[in-house]
Amino acid sequence: MTFRTDRAKVLGLGSAKSGADHWFGERLKSVALIPLTIIFVSIVAPLIGKDHTTVISSFQNPFVSISLILFFLVSFKHLEEGLQVVIEDYVHSKGSLLLLIIFNKLFCWTFGLAAVFAILKITFAG
Repeated sequence: MTFRTDRAKVLGLGSAKSGADHWFGERLKSVALIPLTIIFVSIVAPLIGKDHTTVISSFQNPFVSISLILFFLVSFKHLEEGLQVVIEDYVHSKGSLLLLIIFNKLFCWTFGLAAVFAILKITFAG
């Protein structure tokens, strides 16, 4: 016996009336992070221990800078959504819930944009 209406069954909506969009978005970002992480490691690992000019010159390659920017943007967005799910599942006070969700968004966006800014600064200021 289910407690869902016929319309909800047809539309695939859960009790929150939002469907599987959030879940699907998280999975999509997870799949996108697989090649982005491989590219990130293949770019950054050879630069460990290299001198400053070598690192700067490698970051000025458009493929490298765009790949790193995509990696950080997708990573921090994925982190934001994952932490939001954890906060919503385990925090039961409305005031704390709102405060933690706002802090989560500020934290992820601040560090994500700081990473993008650093890469752009290295890329164009060289």
